[in-house]
Amino acid sequence: MLAALGTVVVTSLSGVMMPGPMFAVTLAKSLKSPWAGVMVSLGHAVVEVPIILLVYFGLANFFQHEIVRLVLSVLGGGMIIWMGIDLFRARRRLAREGRDTSYNAFVAGILMSGLNPFFLVWWVTVGSLLLMNFLGAVGVWGLPLFIIVHWLCDLVWLSIVSVTIYKTHSFWGERVQEGVFIVLSLALLYFGAQFIVRGLSGYLEAGLTSAIIIVGLALVWLFREAGFTRVKLAAGQARRPRD
Repeated sequence: MLAALGTVVVTSLSGVMMPGPMFAVTLAKSLKSPWAGVMVSLGHAVVEVPIILLVYFGLANFFQHEIVRLVLSVLGGGMIIWMGIDLFRARRRLAREGRDTSYNAFVAGILMSGLNPFFLVWWVTVGSLLLMNFLGAVGVWGLPLFIIVHWLCDLVWLSIVSVTIYKTHSFWGERVQEGVFIVLSLALLYFGAQFIVRGLSGYLEAGLTSAIIIVGLALVWLFREAGFTRVKLAAGQARRPRD
């Protein structure tokens, strides 16, 4: 039993510690609250627990259909791109005024899980094998134990990340914090574009070319937005009356 439990812990940690959209959102939210990791993991559980039950009852093959994966990839990628754009637009407000984005950490955990097609594919493949091997070693009663242990791995890691970031971010300065938000927003744009392109890869021959085009357009938009913001700031300063 201990060996099977150890396998669950190691495999679960290897998944949650891998950089991805949920990790990027956790970092962004952790700059404002030490509880971001807890809230993201709770939102993650809202999606993950039903998926584990679907895998257990043998209904996970639904997510293997090409059309389902295509729809999830496009919708999920589009939502993640929107979250990246929202984070980029709010970067100065977040760094200087301490305000938050239009979505909270709990909602972010739900969106980053439910709209991530590769998260679903992981459960259909690696996750289902992990679950069945664990239940084969400990029995059917091990299902709630598996869910709790797997979720605790998410909770512990994301909590460590959020508390560490929150406790140290005050030493970074506004410019560094704004730079972090820019990097995280670009990461979300990349992951969103990656989801869309991979989802369309079965229907488009030039997958890499499409990825480059999407990322390029996103970067052009970001630079245009940043330039437009600087123009507005300069215009505002020019209109200030002199002493």
